[in-house]
Amino acid sequence: MESETLTDKAVPNNEEIKTDQFKKNQERYRDLIATFPHAKGWFENVPLIRYGGHWITHHLLQDDVLNDKGNTLFATHLPHGLLPESISKSGCKMVYILRDPKDTFVSMWSFIQKQRSYKNGPLSSLEECFDMFCRDFSWYGPYLDHVMSYWKAYQENPDQVLFLKYETMSADPLPSVKRLADFMGFGFTYEEENEGVVEKVVNLCSFETLKNLEANRGERQEEDVPTSPYPNSAYFRKGKVGDWQNYLTLEMAARMDGLMEEKFKGTGLLEHCI
Repeated sequence: MESETLTDKAVPNNEEIKTDQFKKNQERYRDLIATFPHAKGWFENVPLIRYGGHWITHHLLQDDVLNDKGNTLFATHLPHGLLPESISKSGCKMVYILRDPKDTFVSMWSFIQKQRSYKNGPLSSLEECFDMFCRDFSWYGPYLDHVMSYWKAYQENPDQVLFLKYETMSADPLPSVKRLADFMGFGFTYEEENEGVVEKVVNLCSFETLKNLEANRGERQEEDVPTSPYPNSAYFRKGKVGDWQNYLTLEMAARMDGLMEEKFKGTGLLEHCI
C-alpha cells in the first residue's frame, strides 16, 4: 500500500488558522452580544446594547475599545467600571476631563454626522437624540453615570486619577498644564517656567494648532485605523465653551441642568460643573 503524501494545500498555514479562529471568535461574540438588552440608538440601523450598566454599540463591543499609542498612552471612552483590570489595577495614571453635558451632547451629535458613509441609516433629529441622551440612551451612557464613575475613582485615589474640568482648562490652560505635569511626575522646573516652557507647551497643544496640522486637515485619517468612518478633521470642530446655546432651547438646557443637579447633589461634583 502506497503511503499518502500531504500537499501544502492540505495543511493549513498559520495565517489560515488565525483567520479561522478570528471568524469563530467573531461569531461567538456576535451570538453573545445578541443576548444582551437592546434599545433604539441614534442611528436607525445601530441599536444600543446594554453591557456592564452602560449602553454601547455592537461595533464598539466587538472591537478593541482602547486606543493604543505606543503602549504608553491610552485614550478611551469607557466608564471606569468597564476598564480591564490590566488598566484599572495597574497603578497607571488616569486623567479624566469633564465637560458641561450640554456641550458634550452637541459635540457628540455634531461629530457622528461627519461619518463617511450612511450604512448606519439616517441619524435621528437633534431633538430626538437629546431626549435619548437625557434618558441615558447614548454611546457609553448614561453619561452622568460615566462622569460619576471617574469622580468616585478620583475621590478614592487622587494620586492615580486626575479630574479636570474642560471649561477651566479652556479659560486658563497654564495652571492646568502645570497641574497635569506635576500629577504625571514631570513637573516643570523653576528654570523652565522662567524660560516660558509652559506657555510653549500650551501653544503646541492648543486647539487651533492641532486643528491646523496637516495630518488633521481634509480627508486624512489615522494610518493604524484605515477603516475608520471619520477623517481626522472630524475630531476638531469648534472646541468652544457654551456652544450648546446655538443648538439647544432654554427648556432643553434646563432639563439637562436639572438632571445634573439631581445626579450630582451631595457628591461635591456640582462645583466642577457649574
